[in-house]
Amino acid sequence: MSASCIIIDDEHPARVLLADYVSKMPQLKLAGVFSNPIEAIAFINTQPVDVILLDIQMPELSGIEFLKSMPKRPKVIFTTAYQNYALQGYDLDVVDYLLKPIKFERFLQAVNKACDLLKLEQKGTPKVMDQVISVKADHRIHRVSIADIQYIEGLKEYVRFHLDGEKLITLESLKRLEDTLPSGNFIRIHKSYIVNKAKVKSIYGNQVQLSNSTYVPIGKLYRNDIMERLFT
Repeated sequence: MSASCIIIDDEHPARVLLADYVSKMPQLKLAGVFSNPIEAIAFINTQPVDVILLDIQMPELSGIEFLKSMPKRPKVIFTTAYQNYALQGYDLDVVDYLLKPIKFERFLQAVNKACDLLKLEQKGTPKVMDQVISVKADHRIHRVSIADIQYIEGLKEYVRFHLDGEKLITLESLKRLEDTLPSGNFIRIHKSYIVNKAKVKSIYGNQVQLSNSTYVPIGKLYRNDIMERLFT
C-alpha cells in the first residue's frame, strides 16, 4: 500500500524535481502539487494525505506557519534552501529536513523514515517483545528490537538509542519517539530521556536505575508521573 503524498513549493524547478523523485518511489503516490500552502489547505481538508514535502520560505504563508495551523499533521518533510530553520523543524516534529539542492539518496532516506513511522502507527501495538523498529545510523538501517532498548537519550535534533550492548545515534525527535513507541512500555522521565519500563530496576533519589546498572536522571516535572506509572 502506497502513502498519499503532496508537494508544496513556490519554486517551479523544485516542484518538478520533487515530483520526479516521488515518481521513482513505489511507496509514494503523488496526490497533488501546489505552489503555495493556501492552495493545499482545501485539498487537505477533503483528501487524506500521509506525507507532505513542504518548502519553508514562501510568500503569504510560510511552511512553518502553515504547519502550525494544522490541527492534525501528516508526516512532514521540510525541503528548503535555508539551514537556520532546522531546530524549529524538529520542534514541530517534522520527519526530516532536506537542504536544497536535494540529492535523491538523501530524499530516499527521508521518505523511508516517513513510511516506517506510518507503518508503525498502522500496526498498532502488538506484543512488545515482538516489535522491531528501523533505526538509520552509521549509513545503515538497523533492525532494533523494542525489548533490547534500555533507554533513549535526546541530543537536540538527534537521539541516542542505548541498547543491550550497543549504542546508535540517529537523526530523530525524542518527542516523536515518545508519541510513537508503545506508551505502556516506555516512559519519559526527563526532557532528555525515555526509558523502557521493563528495564527499570529501582528508583534511587532522583535517578532511575536500569537493569544494566546505568543510572538515568529524573526530571522534577516528571517525578509524580513516573511514580504513578511504575508503581501503581
